[in-house]
Amino acid sequence: MKELQYLNKYFIKYKYRFLLGIFITIVAQFFTLYTPKLVGDSIKVLEHSKLSPEAVQDVLLKNIILILVTTLIAGFLTFLMRQTLIVMSRHIEFDLKNEVFYQYERLTQNFYKQNRTGDLMNRISEDVGKVRQYVGPAVMYSINTIIRFAVVTVQMYIVSPELTLYSLLPLPVLAYSIFKISSEINKRSTAYQQNLSKLSTFTQEMFSGIRVIKAYALENKKQNDFIDLSKESKTKNLDLARVQSLFGPLMILLIGISNLVVIYVGGMMYINGTIPDIGVIAQFILYINMLTWPVASLGWVSSMVQEAEASQKRINEFLKVVPEIQNTVNEKTEINGKIAFENVSFTYDDTNIEALKNISFTINKGETLAILGKTGSGKSTILSLISRLYDVKEGTVKIDGTDIKKLNLFDVRDHIGFVPQDAFLFSDSIKNNIKFGKEDATEEEVIEAAKKAVVHKNIVKFKNQYETVLGERGITLSGGQKQRVSIARAMIKNAPILLLDDCLSAVDTETEEAILNNLMEFCKDKTTIIVSHRVSSAKNADQIIILEEGKIIQQGSHYQLVNQEGYYKELYYKQLSEKEMQ
Repeated sequence: MKELQYLNKYFIKYKYRFLLGIFITIVAQFFTLYTPKLVGDSIKVLEHSKLSPEAVQDVLLKNIILILVTTLIAGFLTFLMRQTLIVMSRHIEFDLKNEVFYQYERLTQNFYKQNRTGDLMNRISEDVGKVRQYVGPAVMYSINTIIRFAVVTVQMYIVSPELTLYSLLPLPVLAYSIFKISSEINKRSTAYQQNLSKLSTFTQEMFSGIRVIKAYALENKKQNDFIDLSKESKTKNLDLARVQSLFGPLMILLIGISNLVVIYVGGMMYINGTIPDIGVIAQFILYINMLTWPVASLGWVSSMVQEAEASQKRINEFLKVVPEIQNTVNEKTEINGKIAFENVSFTYDDTNIEALKNISFTINKGETLAILGKTGSGKSTILSLISRLYDVKEGTVKIDGTDIKKLNLFDVRDHIGFVPQDAFLFSDSIKNNIKFGKEDATEEEVIEAAKKAVVHKNIVKFKNQYETVLGERGITLSGGQKQRVSIARAMIKNAPILLLDDCLSAVDTETEEAILNNLMEFCKDKTTIIVSHRVSSAKNADQIIILEEGKIIQQGSHYQLVNQEGYYKELYYKQLSEKEMQ
């Protein structure tokens, strides 16, 4: 139960619902006590009464009416109990899912490199669902069982202490059995949940990469892989089900033994005159059977608690992760756009690859910096450090002369328009994908941004134009169209800093030139960094730096670099000759 202690804060939050549910449960149990007592009284009347048949009939009719009334009241109160406690569990489920999602948003890039999407999805859906079973049905039936046991056993003791002792003899065996089986359920439930995460991850990856699978004709192989994983999942689930299935029969067996004890011992006590009438035996049988469902539910409840414990442990593993990047400043930060790198070196923790080595440069507000270099030279890393997707450990990144770590993290990111190398679009309309950069943008602003990104003509050719709903990750569009929609999204944000990470790689040279001309006008008062492999994207920049293995090997304007020997001049003439050949 150690892991489930994390949920105590939610019980405190909803304490009034929780306490009301307990109160209703207590009242409901007192009403259920009337039925055995009235049945016992009725048998007593039939056995010993010297009343006339008409009087006996009146007493029996009165008792039947009382049984019906008390049963209806108990049933209604049980309904209210469920409405109170089960609804509380839905509130807790809502809060916990939001807490997990908020934590996912706070966690850094390293976390997502180390954990698979399917596993993350499983924890916020399947695992949270298991936890809800604990805070809802498990808690409700536990309270119901405890209160019913307390109320019924006290009433039984009042009627006959000796018979109560005999009828409850199987309980120690029951308690030990529950302890042993619960431990086994916990182990098997953890194994099943872990395997389910593997299955979810595999399925998610197959759906995302279905085009590659079809292109390589790997359908049969992946089908067999899925069958293997499914068989493993089925085996673990059956192992869990076998243990869980022991509870029900065990509970019923022990209740049946209690009934036999009551009949035999009670009968002997009646013969010996220890109990006054046979109605007490009937009363005790009803009491024992009133405990049948609560006792039988102990197995189910115990199973739910163990599964919830295993699931909450998996959830806690993520909730307890402290994000590497923290916002330590609450004050609002106004960003103008001057960016400076001072002796910055950076190594990725997960791979130990040194991406940047002693990098220094300064870009003033309104200037454009172009970064060129071979794949893996550290270009994208610079953009990640500016938007604080990672934090530097050596050197300093400054914005407007202040260490970026001393600025409000959310304000820094809010003042950056970022177009990533891998253009990601959501399964939503094209309009909403562009408005992602500015949620309150008007339709005119959306169209204007699309025109600047040279994608408007493509969009209007679609049947639903800007209302066209894209497939997962924007699969409806071509690579170039996705890049241009991403550029429109960044443009509509109109942030003082614009970061473009090789976002024109999938467009033709004519479209690229049109976009760059629009960008020159758009970025006049913005600090812009363009990462590219093309000189055409860099030549109009105020400053160009060339990276190689994380180091700056060349730095200057287009005219300076094209007139000195080195990587830039070679790339320029190579791409110029390729263009002339086209």
